[in-house]
Amino acid sequence: MSKLKLIPITTPLRKFKGHEERIMAVAVFLNKRRMVTGSIDKTLRLWDLKTGVVLKKMEGHSGEVLGLAVSQDEQLIASGDFNGEVIVWHGETGESLTQPIKVHSSCVSSLDFSPDGTVLVTGSGAKLCWKSQITCSCWVQRTVFAISTRKRASHPSRVMTHTLYNCSLAWIPDGAHLLSGSNDFNTLRKWGHIAVNPAGTLVASASDDNYVRLWQRSDRQTIAIFKHSSSPTCITFSVDGKHILNGGGHEIINLGVARACFVQILAITTARIAIINGDLSTAEELLAQEINTGTDDHTSYVRRSFVMSRKHDWDHTLQDAINVTELNPSSHVGYQSTYTALHAAQRYDEAVKAFTIMLSKLDSAPEAQIRNLRQQYVSPSEAEDTIRKAVWIELENAPLRLLNTSTGLLCNRAAQINSFKMSSEYKELLSSTTKHSDLQTNRIKDVVATYFRCVLLSHSWEETEVLLHDIQDKVVYELNGLGGIAKLQSFCKIVRDAGYNWAWMDTCCIDKNSNPEVQESINSMFVWYRHSALTIVYLCDVPPSSQPGALAQSVWNERAWTFQELVAPKVVIFYQKDWSLYLNDRSPNHKESPAIMKELEGMSDARQRLQWASSRITTLQEDIAYSLFGIFDVHLPVMYRENKQNALGRLLQEIVARSGDITVLDWVGQASEFNSCLPAYITSYTTPPLTLPSLSEDQIQTTISSLRKNPMALDLASKLHDALDYMSAARFVSYRLHLPCITFRVTEVSLSYGPSETQYQVKADGLHDLLITTNEPLVQSSQTRPPHQTFVLVRPWDRSLIELSDFADLLDDTESEEDYWTPPPSPSDDSSSRSLVEQVDGSKSRALRLLVHLGQPFRAFLLARQRRGEYKRVASDRDIIAQVKDVASVRYLMGIRMMEIS
Repeated sequence: MSKLKLIPITTPLRKFKGHEERIMAVAVFLNKRRMVTGSIDKTLRLWDLKTGVVLKKMEGHSGEVLGLAVSQDEQLIASGDFNGEVIVWHGETGESLTQPIKVHSSCVSSLDFSPDGTVLVTGSGAKLCWKSQITCSCWVQRTVFAISTRKRASHPSRVMTHTLYNCSLAWIPDGAHLLSGSNDFNTLRKWGHIAVNPAGTLVASASDDNYVRLWQRSDRQTIAIFKHSSSPTCITFSVDGKHILNGGGHEIINLGVARACFVQILAITTARIAIINGDLSTAEELLAQEINTGTDDHTSYVRRSFVMSRKHDWDHTLQDAINVTELNPSSHVGYQSTYTALHAAQRYDEAVKAFTIMLSKLDSAPEAQIRNLRQQYVSPSEAEDTIRKAVWIELENAPLRLLNTSTGLLCNRAAQINSFKMSSEYKELLSSTTKHSDLQTNRIKDVVATYFRCVLLSHSWEETEVLLHDIQDKVVYELNGLGGIAKLQSFCKIVRDAGYNWAWMDTCCIDKNSNPEVQESINSMFVWYRHSALTIVYLCDVPPSSQPGALAQSVWNERAWTFQELVAPKVVIFYQKDWSLYLNDRSPNHKESPAIMKELEGMSDARQRLQWASSRITTLQEDIAYSLFGIFDVHLPVMYRENKQNALGRLLQEIVARSGDITVLDWVGQASEFNSCLPAYITSYTTPPLTLPSLSEDQIQTTISSLRKNPMALDLASKLHDALDYMSAARFVSYRLHLPCITFRVTEVSLSYGPSETQYQVKADGLHDLLITTNEPLVQSSQTRPPHQTFVLVRPWDRSLIELSDFADLLDDTESEEDYWTPPPSPSDDSSSRSLVEQVDGSKSRALRLLVHLGQPFRAFLLARQRRGEYKRVASDRDIIAQVKDVASVRYLMGIRMMEIS
């Protein structure tokens, strides 16, 4: 490059006067209306750029202000001083938002916000960079809270950058690179203050020799040198990149015209400057002239290839790149340009080959600087490994076999992966994954997830369903479209037209002759539906233009397997018999359509789910249990030909074992042979549990006030609370239920014939007398006739009662939420003794609240003791509702035991 001519700066466009001492830092707001300056006078000033008026004088630093930064959302100003302290200010008002934060042992010479506003980086004479993570740049107060109150301004990252003094820092607009200037001679020579233009293409540096230099970032070449009248101490670009602002002595900010200097620079007529100016036509013309001189200089082809790529002329880009490889075959540059052109032209296989050659050229380059460039890249094989792992992770939750909606072929795992590797999505992803940073982004995961999005069908089986052998190795679209084939074809076409590559239908995508595959499919089906991109529900018996209510009456709504197929997916669309939308509802997710979902019942706990499933029908009796495995996240062996009581018993046992949810024990009817606490048939859950009366808060407080007058009740209530708090959850061991209970000794059982049913009158300690309706014969007993068999009435213990009591006491109507979260007093606080008293009183209040709840009517079980010491539940035809006689008689509630029930 020819020697650059110095461009003197003689007449600034405007001068801003106001500081009392030398100006050391300047930053311009993106709105082009304001700027902020810092000075040796330890103050900042906020300026109106249009009028030159000082809007705010900002004070708070104890040392000279040497560095400034403004976040891109203009909500924050950060300043650093000679003492190594940083202050954050409100970008609008100029008010300080933090106290001075000590971040360096010596002066903070420069600082800058990352483009997204989440990181503030500072430079110091201590040769270190300090980074603070900012949790939220959208809300100023929350950001400052994160820096100061939450101690997020600790030093999460220190970076050694220079051997001497870090004078200046500047982020590149992509947020991935950071420039630093120093007074050492190893980087940027001796130019201490730097700025990057908004486009990220130019760097301006200011130094003590009175020079301002303009650099091209792409090749680090100097393109202009400006002669300043004094030593500049700070520098920045205007928001539009057309002006350079610099400050120095005389307490003045100078505004120069960067673009005006380009007129003089263009006098040397280099194509590189034309490229910088965006004048691609001129650059192409100048480069063509250079090439036509016959110098065979490969650099001219490199530059013209770059120009043509900027013009998206990929044919000429590629041709120039090929010329570079021919003129300088040992250089990586030609192959890099070749890769760029081929990738942009969507010739991905060829692009990967060119990129591979480029890597080999970098590896074999004689210059260490060129070889070091290789470190940023990954080989295609490394990219393939990362993509392959992402594919397997994605397919973990997908069905084993899928229908390719484009080809109409049924594909196993290998065929699915091979289809992806042959797709343009895969080739583009592989070709574009060239750097280590590409492996860390979500793009690979997103591309893989999008390609393998799968749509599942939920339907009720009809007489002529398609099986695996009917479509194996056949194109679905070419089969005779009758019965189940027509259903499958319509389903695949709808999925294909919606932009999805894969479809699944249970009848033909599972090998029902393979027991291991059937087992895996049943255990995984809920997960498959959960992770489906869409589930299509086909209502074969709902004709076109049906009225609301047809869905609820559909046979699909009666089948057991379709229950989980509605619950599991996140997105569901209902189709009628002719494959038109149900109710012509065109919303993207019918599960969010009030008109449709009001036809289907809701559910929360295990008991409600079982109630909904109780009315559904299956072809095989065991399937009534197997179809619910996914609903309850249960993984059990599928054993067809076991009796349905055993299948249901295994399911209910696992629900209790996994969750401790004892609502599944709320049923009436016949007991199961599996365990007497479980029903023989799922239809026992058809009747909703009886809703028991509850007390108002006023009634609860009135009862608590009364109980406080009884010292014995108060003491026993606390013991009861503690004992129940430490009770273990219900569990099954070897088919026996271990159930935590409050027990009541039965003192009398006498037969009492009703008009059409057998009833027993039962008396128990501490409980009101009650009638129990059961078909099981009970041995009668009384106080004068000792029983031959021991009976107990029990209240199964539900931890929700103690949790309800504890929470209600924590946030009662005498204490606000803010009061509850008030920090505890210091040890020297006089209120500490009062706090301890309040805690004790609060504990007693929770115990009394629990006691009041236990005094309400509850659903009881009648247990009969067996010869080996365990108990059996006596099945009843109606809920057994019991209630304590006197809530103050706490001793009757102290019979807390873990009952073993077979």
